[in-house]
Amino acid sequence: MQERSSVGDLADQLRRELDRYSHGGKLPSSRALVERFRVSPVTVSRALAQLAAEGLVVTRPGAGAFRARPRAEAAPAGDTSWQEVSLSADGAADLVPRSVDASGVLVSLAAPPPGVIEFNGGYLHPSLQPERAMAAALSRAGRRPGAWGRPPMEGLPELREWFARSIGGAVTAAEVLVTSGGQSALTTALRALAPPGAPVLVESPTYPGMLAIARAAGLRPVPVPVDPDGVRPALLADAFRATGARVFVCQPLFQNPTGAVLAPDRRAEVLRIARGAGAFVIEDDFVRRLVHEDAGPLPRPLAADDPDGVVVHVCSLTKATSPSFRVSALAARGPVLERLRAIQVVDTFFVPRPLQEAALELVGSPAWPRHLRAISTQLRLRRDAMTAALLSDLPELALAHIPSGGYHLWPRLPDGTDETALTAAALRAGVAITPGRPYFSAEPPAAHLRLSFAAVAGTGEITEGVRRLRRALEEVGRPSTGGAVYSGLSG
Repeated sequence: MQERSSVGDLADQLRRELDRYSHGGKLPSSRALVERFRVSPVTVSRALAQLAAEGLVVTRPGAGAFRARPRAEAAPAGDTSWQEVSLSADGAADLVPRSVDASGVLVSLAAPPPGVIEFNGGYLHPSLQPERAMAAALSRAGRRPGAWGRPPMEGLPELREWFARSIGGAVTAAEVLVTSGGQSALTTALRALAPPGAPVLVESPTYPGMLAIARAAGLRPVPVPVDPDGVRPALLADAFRATGARVFVCQPLFQNPTGAVLAPDRRAEVLRIARGAGAFVIEDDFVRRLVHEDAGPLPRPLAADDPDGVVVHVCSLTKATSPSFRVSALAARGPVLERLRAIQVVDTFFVPRPLQEAALELVGSPAWPRHLRAISTQLRLRRDAMTAALLSDLPELALAHIPSGGYHLWPRLPDGTDETALTAAALRAGVAITPGRPYFSAEPPAAHLRLSFAAVAGTGEITEGVRRLRRALEEVGRPSTGGAVYSGLSG
């Protein structure tokens, strides 16, 4: 983090000083910049590379860095208003609108302004990411024979084997496809299993990115409520009968956003209901590697107990590593596997081989189990810190469930609280939060927040962030309602 900050600081300083040089004029040498600013040669190199990417300087090997000449004036903007007619007419005959609303996804991807505490993040804070291990793995991968050649379209055999072992049961490497991130894998699965206009059953609440995928594909998300033990089988059976759906998307382990784990007695029931409906279950096993150290033994993936090919399994390395380490897997059994493979090939060809090789190097290194143990400890500490801070400073936020895995809490707001107003007030107070509305495919039963404890620097930042959230709730007004903790999830 210190190196990254030094690069930005040096780039800012050099940017301010560029007017001292004529266009085409040479900047001081790297050695001179090292001595003047007391930074490393790597910092100088990266700062100059940043300015070069911005078009402010030009670097010439062996000659140095020079101030770039001004760009030619941009051409006047054209008239794109015709697109409104074209895009609207294109979807006029669709049974379900296929326009894409990415707002629910962007809220967890966009970096907040400087000084704002990130309770809306969907990934590990850089201090929790295995940056050194990933860098070493990528370096070793680049030196592997054939590392820059074309990989098998299904993925490297060794990586497919590793994913198959991770899933367990009778899943084999031949039933695994390596994909580029969980979002891509979910997109492939939904496109393979449901035609445009079809209903698709989803947990309620559920991950907004999946709802966006479904709607972009012209599908109709139909909510099935969850409680602390996961999806409710009786309601799932009712939904299949009422809609004729052939797909159910679920997160049986540490569900997003509730943190619920599908109860043992419901696992076989869900598979039985889906099989009876002639339907597939898309299992999004997205945070298995973000288990907290006090969780105890985890249930196996549904795919490990599915001999009949009901489950299409999605899992990823991204959440446990870095948002840029986009390596995941699709696992399926039977004829559907060929359909999944065909769609992936058409869409992306294959996952870049250097990234697959780096994934193999990473998960096969001693650093990998050490990293998983470290984040298991850290996530528990951060979860406990956020839970304690909420109970102390915001007792009116009801916590139905405290998860033992994942990276967020799902508190219910007091009745009558305006989520939109609170989100805006929180940002003004210096904390970014995620409103609950985008997690529901239909009308929400109550106002919620999703608060991430993984994207912040540490427990001190969590405590301060909850204080800021308290000020924001006071600004929008606290509805008169009591109760610190309630039992049962909404739905």
